[in-house]
Amino acid sequence: MKVQEKQLYTVSVYTENNIGLLNRISAIFQRRHINIESINVSVSEIEGVSRWTLVINLSEEQIKKIIGQVEKQVEVIKAYYHTDEETVYQESCLFKIKSDIFLNEDKIQIIIKESNSRIVTVSKTFFVVEKTGLKEDIESLYNQLKPFGIMQFVRAGRIAVTKNPMEISQMLEAFNA
Repeated sequence: MKVQEKQLYTVSVYTENNIGLLNRISAIFQRRHINIESINVSVSEIEGVSRWTLVINLSEEQIKKIIGQVEKQVEVIKAYYHTDEETVYQESCLFKIKSDIFLNEDKIQIIIKESNSRIVTVSKTFFVVEKTGLKEDIESLYNQLKPFGIMQFVRAGRIAVTKNPMEISQMLEAFNA
């Protein structure tokens, strides 16, 4: 029997917005000892429907089973999985750094400019840099800024859209008509 290799999948889950759903969905992964690399929940293109974006490292056989379990939740309308090649995705992060470093160190200004980052706020004691890009871009910027002393760092989960149309939109529009 051939063992399937694990790879990163982006999972899109369309749901009703109900209390307790996060606990039930995360329990599906917890029971199987599967780590969720990132998770993001937002409104979707369909009014009243939330879209979850999860990143999971599994084999295709495992991801198909997980999708089946997720879709058994009453509030879940539909779940899909996609490879990185099938999606356009980004992550976003914020770095909080002491202001005196920015004013006294030209190199940090060059790093910010060359990384296509932007400064979102400046105060007397700190400034905040925002970076949107691929995980590798964010990790590279983190490594460049680390020697200057990062006061705080936060990275949001992956957001993604598929390159091909998603039939969920048409399906729900027809249902709501």
